[in-house]
Formats: sequence, C-alpha cells, structure tokens
Amino acid sequence: MTLDIKLLALLFFVNGAPIILRRLLGARWNAAVDGGKTWFDGRPLFGPSKTWRGTLGALASGPLGAWAVDLPADLGLLAAAAAMLGDLLSSFIKRRLNIAASGQALGLDQIPESLLPLLLLRDELNLADRDIFIIVVDFLVLELLLSRLLFWLHIRERPY
Repeated sequence: MTLDIKLLALLFFVNGAPIILRRLLGARWNAAVDGGKTWFDGRPLFGPSKTWRGTLGALASGPLGAWAVDLPADLGLLAAAAAMLGDLLSSFIKRRLNIAASGQALGLDQIPESLLPLLLLRDELNLADRDIFIIVVDFLVLELLLSRLLFWLHIRERPY
C-alpha cells in the first residue's frame, strides 16, 4: 500500500469515527464541544453536531487507524487531532456564514479536515506539496461518494 493510500485511509478512519459513533450510540454522550455557547454574532461557536463523543472517538481511532495501515500510532493521534481541529474550524466558519449545523458547504466540509493533518505530518512523512494536493482532492471526491453510500445505508443522516 502506498503512503498516499495509507494517509487517505487514515483520514477516512478518523473522520468517519464520529459518524459511526453517532449511529451506534444515538444521543448518548453527545455533549456539544461548545457547550451551547455563542460567538459575538449570536451564532453558536460550532453547533450541536460537534460533540465530545465524536471528537474523543476520532482521537481514540487515530492510533488504531494508523496501526491498521502500518503507520506509527503517534502519527495517527496527531492526524486525528488535526482532523478534528480542521472540522471544528470549518464548523466555526460555517456558523459565521449562517450555514446550519450539518448543512453542506462543498470544500469547506472536506478540505480543513484533510489538509491540516497532512500539513502537520508533512515533514515527518516527507510529503511534497503535490502529494498533499492529490490526497486532499481525492479525499474531497471520495468523501462525497462515500457520504451518499452511508446515507443510502442509513448510517449518515444527510448525503453530501
């Protein structure tokens, strides 16, 4: 398996963990990361769909996902942390743009959660800018396709 494929699989693993946990656990342990707080504009910081359950689940899945694709566990944890940071950043921006929680924003929903982990791991894994670009584009396209499949399988609530 090439490094690009390993990283793509790891990104899907950590970004998919919150979705799977929501499906498995329902409303249990779904406390919002922002605690319901709002920003100066009166809108939520992140919104109710960004939960501690999902964030901690992604962090726990990072080392496991890395192990599954034969990468060091610590890199998996870093990738998961950066992916969740990217996800929170995109949610913060979407709230400022008045896009509802779980509302679609093409690119904004996929790029930060794939780009930030790759930038963080760039030096450790000797990733070239071209590699990062290709993985991010692949993630974006495949995430859109996988999202529709997960919706069809009743795992995801909305197709993107």
